[in-house]
Amino acid sequence: MSELEIIKIASHEFDSQAIALAEILHACVNDGASVGFVLPFGLEHSLSFWQGLIGPSLQFESNTLFAAVMDGETVGTVQLNCATMPNQMHRADVSKMLVHPAHQRKGIGKALLIALEQEARLRERSLLTLDTRTGDNAEPLYKSMGFETAGIIPQFCRDTKTERLDSTTYMYKILSS
Repeated sequence: MSELEIIKIASHEFDSQAIALAEILHACVNDGASVGFVLPFGLEHSLSFWQGLIGPSLQFESNTLFAAVMDGETVGTVQLNCATMPNQMHRADVSKMLVHPAHQRKGIGKALLIALEQEARLRERSLLTLDTRTGDNAEPLYKSMGFETAGIIPQFCRDTKTERLDSTTYMYKILSS
């Protein structure tokens, strides 16, 4: 049986994880995941995203980056974004929930969300929000973890591989104390 560990990646540890995170994002996008990117999407584009946007955001401690490590290999990631306006200090966003396609359906996404929720509670955040492409593989996971649908916006995002415009489902979860 494989051992799964969920770790928080601090700013000073980011460089050691950047390539693994880039490989996960690259694989997910090329597998059709709707996470903001479209094909063609090379590994260099993925690495640029992580190094240019996410790595620097960790210095401000408003963004918490988690990685799922299985048998020494980074196989998934998610972020808790607490950079909110003063009247929204009670909430946070779930961002870039990614599990490498070769490791999906092993409970990794659920473990990442559990760790994220624990961190949200530590930061006194009582509401989590996220968006996902309507009908995407992650939607049943979010529902099973207690997220509810707030609404659906039609034609919100472009399909990864085609010009088709897909709907996006906005979801939320109120965390109990």
